Amino acid sequence: MNKASLIACSLIAAVTATAAFAGDEWLTDFEKAKQVAATRHVPILAEFSGSDWCPLCIRLHRGVFSQPEFKNYAETNLVLFLADFPDRKPQSAEVIQQNEELQERYGVKDYPTLLLLDPTGKELARTGYRSGGVTSYVAHIERLIDEAWAPRAAPPESAKDP
Repeated sequence: MNKASLIACSLIAAVTATAAFAGDEWLTDFEKAKQVAATRHVPILAEFSGSDWCPLCIRLHRGVFSQPEFKNYAETNLVLFLADFPDRKPQSAEVIQQNEELQERYGVKDYPTLLLLDPTGKELARTGYRSGGVTSYVAHIERLIDEAWAPRAAPPESAKDP
């Protein structure tokens, strides 16, 4: 195998590994995540992660985010955004810059940090790793949404049809 083929295979493997961790449902373009959230009228769950070195991040993905119960819940109720800070996985310069700017903007210091954001990017709630598995984590996210996500609340009496 020549050097160019070896490099190409390495890049394909790295991209595949990143996709396997993030999953197709996790967006990595923050502006796109905001657009999708605005269109769907749902909040963004933004995860700040060290996907290839952070033990709690890896545990959260394996035990919660990769599970069908979470995926089914998120498909209807959330837009998933991943701001990843890997040690070994390649990222474009644009993604690295975006993630560093978001980390600074939201004051993220630990991993995993999960932010519940409205479609404009306003922080509504903040959480992190929690033990208890997928059912417990989905209930936790539901509580955060119920407490912070105004568009999900019922319209005021004056706005209802007579």
